[in-house]
This record gives sequence, structure tokens and C-alpha cells, in this order.
Amino acid sequence: MDLIELGERVKATRKSRGWSQNKLAQAAGVSRARLEALENARLAEIGFKHLLRILNALDLDLRLTELNRGRPTLEDLIAEEAR
Repeated sequence: MDLIELGERVKATRKSRGWSQNKLAQAAGVSRARLEALENARLAEIGFKHLLRILNALDLDLRLTELNRGRPTLEDLIAEEAR
């Protein structure tokens, strides 16, 4: 997931709660301009602290997992289907 996708998820979650950008920015302790830039993919870097504040205000969290661990690749799926 990249910053653009994170911004889209933040925006969708905020809207599903009926919150304005001002309300979320205030709850997260960040500027509305920073939040607006994140939601509209106009922010190259937000900073981890600010991102966590926004996610926590929405009851979202960030999880780390090992990349593709235990997940089949496209080649694995094709080989399985060919059997």
C-alpha cells in the first residue's frame, strides 16, 4: 500500500463516519491542510507521527507483515491449475 492508497482509505473512512476534514484534523491533532493534501494525493511525505495520529483518530492501525509470505505467486497459481 502506498501513500495514495492510504489517503484514499483515510478519506473513505472519514466520510463513512460522517466526519468533516476539520473534525478529523482536530481529533488527530494535525492541520486540515495536511489532511486534505493526504486525502487528495498532493503530499509526497506526511511523517510517521502524523500518519499514526490520523489513523488512530479513525480507529485504524498500520500492520507490518512479511511481504508475500505464504501467498502464492501468479506462477504458483498457474502451475496448480495446470495439474
